[in-house]
Amino acid sequence: MINSYADLDDAGVAIAAARAGADVVHTMYGRRLTRIDKGAGDFATAADVEAEKAILDVIRAARPDDAVLGEEGGRQGVADAVRQWLVDPLCGTLNYAAGNMLVAVNVALRDGAAAVADPFSGEVFFTDGETARVRQNGADAQLAPTPATQLVDVNLDPPFPGAPGFRAVDLLAHPGFVERFRPRVVSTTLALAWVAAGKRAAYVTDGGDLSGSVHFAAGIAVCRAAGCVVTGIDGAPIGQAGRGLVAAADAETHGLLMSMILGRSRNRH
Repeated sequence: MINSYADLDDAGVAIAAARAGADVVHTMYGRRLTRIDKGAGDFATAADVEAEKAILDVIRAARPDDAVLGEEGGRQGVADAVRQWLVDPLCGTLNYAAGNMLVAVNVALRDGAAAVADPFSGEVFFTDGETARVRQNGADAQLAPTPATQLVDVNLDPPFPGAPGFRAVDLLAHPGFVERFRPRVVSTTLALAWVAAGKRAAYVTDGGDLSGSVHFAAGIAVCRAAGCVVTGIDGAPIGQAGRGLVAAADAETHGLLMSMILGRSRNRH
């Protein structure tokens, strides 16, 4: 059998893998699915597991010497591999299990190419590490961030490591926020790709170092390549020193959100 993935560049591998996972997620939608308890209210479904298998099949065929960190399967592959793929096969599992189509399939090569697939719109948002595009119906278009919608997604899912200094719910109650923006809560990192695509003005979440997170790495890569302003909730660069995430379509939107976040934080001390 000819390995049709071996000749793809890294962006092509990311796209193919994300699409493979998205096909599984789409096919299994609406079924009564077995739930796998992860504790603390978190769980996976059979769709998460099967989608990750499909993604790993593509990566193994295309890049057999690379390692993988999967949301469901953990670390796999060569222990001392220089390259590692970060895989979240179904971001928005609770949405999916409740019959909501707001989910994403995330595949990212650490510090390289990445793809975020929407299993239901058919869109794949991707980057080769330099440019950012969206592929739909066989055509590619460059991503163009814009704050025009004034919609800001705020992640309200626990845990809340930044509390009490930062609490996302406080941002929603900030007078300046409601004057300028309109909050949205979709509970999936698909919202990060939407910032890159101009469908959202910004995305805000608490957290630690999210640069190596299977949930966030692909969306962060796409946003950066599209020209978005991306930092932690403390304004520091994403990485070991940073925490959480603020991804904004432009510098003005980012600056406004940071002033609200840091202003609230200072008022608590």
